[in-house]
Amino acid sequence: MTEDTEPLELVRLDDGTQSVVVRVLSTQPHRPDHYDAEIVIRSDFVNAVVRTDFDADDIGEWGDLLDAVEDDDADIQQDDDVLAESWPSEGRAAYLTFVADDPYVVEVHDAPGTQICVRVPLDLKPDWIADSRARLAAVRRALGV
Repeated sequence: MTEDTEPLELVRLDDGTQSVVVRVLSTQPHRPDHYDAEIVIRSDFVNAVVRTDFDADDIGEWGDLLDAVEDDDADIQQDDDVLAESWPSEGRAAYLTFVADDPYVVEVHDAPGTQICVRVPLDLKPDWIADSRARLAAVRRALGV
């Protein structure tokens, strides 16, 4: 990626007040199929950046998570179960836990590093899943996966 291009964003969860973004730092893997990225948190309370990475399987899993949230949102909740999924796979690097509640909540975990977790509630607009799918498709094209 060059300095004159916008960073490639795989994830942008933004309600206009606070956001959690996963930026792809390079379209070339740093080891087989692993891409450098950073998770960026912006809010009135905390602004932070933590490095992470993901692989080709994680890209597919982000799409699966979007499918699960869309299906969960379409179902009438009959019980108190709340969908909560981690991405990328927990334990290898910093990761997100996405909680499909009202409001949505994204927890950013720096488990292998500082062991700090920041919980960010987000009042996402109805079109956020469509926007997320468009970002996912753009990243797939850019990385060739």
